[in-house]
Amino acid sequence: MPPSSRRAVLAGGAAALAAPFSAAAQAPAAPRFDLVIRGGEVLDPSQNLRARRDLGIRNALVAAVEPEIQAAAGRQSIDAAGKLVCPGLVDLHAHVYPEVSAIGLPADELVPWTATTTYVSAGDAGANTFSLFRHAVAARARTRLFGFVHVSSIGLAGFPVGEMLNIDYAAVEAAAKTVTENRDICLGVKVRISADVVGGNGLEPLRRAIRAAEMAGPWAKVMCHIGNAPGDISELLGLLRPGDILTHAFSGAGNNTVQNGRVLPAALDAKRRGVVVDVGHGGGSFDYTVFEPARDGGFGPDTISSDLHAVSGNTPGMPFLPWVMSKFLNNGYTLEQVVEMATVKPARVIDRVEGLGTLQVGAPGDVSILELVREPVEFVDTRNNRRSGDRWLKPVQTVKAGRPFGRPFPVPFAWP
Repeated sequence: MPPSSRRAVLAGGAAALAAPFSAAAQAPAAPRFDLVIRGGEVLDPSQNLRARRDLGIRNALVAAVEPEIQAAAGRQSIDAAGKLVCPGLVDLHAHVYPEVSAIGLPADELVPWTATTTYVSAGDAGANTFSLFRHAVAARARTRLFGFVHVSSIGLAGFPVGEMLNIDYAAVEAAAKTVTENRDICLGVKVRISADVVGGNGLEPLRRAIRAAEMAGPWAKVMCHIGNAPGDISELLGLLRPGDILTHAFSGAGNNTVQNGRVLPAALDAKRRGVVVDVGHGGGSFDYTVFEPARDGGFGPDTISSDLHAVSGNTPGMPFLPWVMSKFLNNGYTLEQVVEMATVKPARVIDRVEGLGTLQVGAPGDVSILELVREPVEFVDTRNNRRSGDRWLKPVQTVKAGRPFGRPFPVPFAWP
């Protein structure tokens, strides 16, 4: 082959080898994020942050919170202009065990009305049915689910018949074993202390719940429901340990934390020693005439929860978490405080997922997009007391682990 021909072949080969590298160099860079949420007002009490920011999520985690991220930097984007971008809401008390618990609802179906990314099943399952909650409900839900094991082995399967009318159901060792074996998603033991639930058993179910939690380990909490609690409510409050949760703290069902317009000293003592004061609104457990003197007397809530279930969801009080938050927003609490009590504070009680309830870089990519609607509005409690307000929180869109509920649809359509 003549030298000139050899040179042409070599030159052509070199050009062919260089071509792919040249094309690669000119190709657009891969998007930095799986999802970008742009133009919203980020409100994250864990960082004392309330400002216009863009949010980038990658591999199910918050990867960036920046003044501006271009839409092209994400495979998908959401326009949140004019909206609040908050950490995914965390509901510490709900009933999300359908089909076994008589009042449970499917968590994923609730998302359009609640913008809630994490629910805690408040004792729907007892030792006999918690395994099914774990494997058939929590494992198959897009929503992040945790639970309390009911001290009653049947949980709430017998509703409306009180599960503690027969004290033999309060199987301490079975409850403790179930809590311990499911520590990753189980927070402790639930007990309902109302006269119609416990009958003549008084505070014995609570004592057994505490024993079960102590057997399970120092991390295990007791969530104690109070309505028309039997006996001396101060004795009940004195049994609760630091870290235990008093839910329905502002119920107007009867024997409660506020009597004759004053907070019981035992209630204040419980709060001082670290008992968590939880709302648990529900269909019969939030009374403005109890809450307002409690608030003024130093016994305000630590966490806002819904106690949403198949019965309460149809009541005039509408205990969907953003609506319950709105009641407090119009009754003595700032927007930052209300969001804190429905995100990072209940997340700390759960204490299972690093960064849950925050939008810090590295936290789970759980986001609730809300609209702060400013207009005259009326709220009703569970005793038909009414209060007027001028703003409320409207769910707009919900993202769990970087994947939106509804559009934009992720590809492939799957979730962690």
